[in-house]
Amino acid sequence: MTINEQPSDPATAPARPVALITGVGRSIGIGAGIARQLAASGWDIAFTYWTPYDRRMEWGAEDGAAASIARELEEAGARTATIEADLTGPDAPIRIFDEAEQRLGPVTALVLSHAESVDSGLLDTTVEAFDRHFAVNTRASWLLIREYGLRFRGEPGSKPGEPGVGAGRGAGRGTGTGRIVALTSDHTVGNLPYGASKGALDRITLAAAHELAHLGVTANVVNPGPVDTGWMNDELRDAIAQGTPLGRLGTPQDTAHLVDFLCSPQGQWVNGQLLKSNGGAAS
Repeated sequence: MTINEQPSDPATAPARPVALITGVGRSIGIGAGIARQLAASGWDIAFTYWTPYDRRMEWGAEDGAAASIARELEEAGARTATIEADLTGPDAPIRIFDEAEQRLGPVTALVLSHAESVDSGLLDTTVEAFDRHFAVNTRASWLLIREYGLRFRGEPGSKPGEPGVGAGRGAGRGTGTGRIVALTSDHTVGNLPYGASKGALDRITLAAAHELAHLGVTANVVNPGPVDTGWMNDELRDAIAQGTPLGRLGTPQDTAHLVDFLCSPQGQWVNGQLLKSNGGAAS
């Protein structure tokens, strides 16, 4: 765990809300980009990572990534908590929230950026791979959202970062402080378990926009489109760029700017949506 030194006079320091971001295992990843943006916007950041996943993928594990990312966030003024967590375990979400709250305080924004993503299609997907994708992408996301809803105590009518306790049923009608943002994908062909498990994640997140409304929580899904975080070859990069009106690939920063807006007070009216942030890429 990494924690910044506290200000010399915490009582007079402005409150920083806490964002919990999953899937921040590599410095060039979307999760890391979101963490940097939210830290720059005044959030404290707890984030999870799982090195064994990156180690078995073709890009490999990035040694010391979590510590390096935490240092960057701290330089931007954020307190940080790094949490290594295997999301295939159903008890992981409880442990993650316990650690985040113990280190930084109550979580205001939950950003789901983690993923199990191994290419396989209808005919070659194994039962083991199918179950692992749904355990990580769907079940863990549901349990994280559920844990967030059970613990959320933000003041429904205040801005993120302002203290307070909700006032019961209906208190969340208004601006609200809570934010849930989940990253998804519409890729299915040749990527069956990933796409199917992300589709289920969409429905869970959109349900949260209604079922957690009384808490003052908004929930949205963001489809970042094609973002090269080290998994594309040159041929694929060129093909995708040619299919995008702006003639380029997406970047982690593109996604981070949208997530930052959704987590801000200005983004509170956007709720229960599946947003494509893909530069107009052809599907």
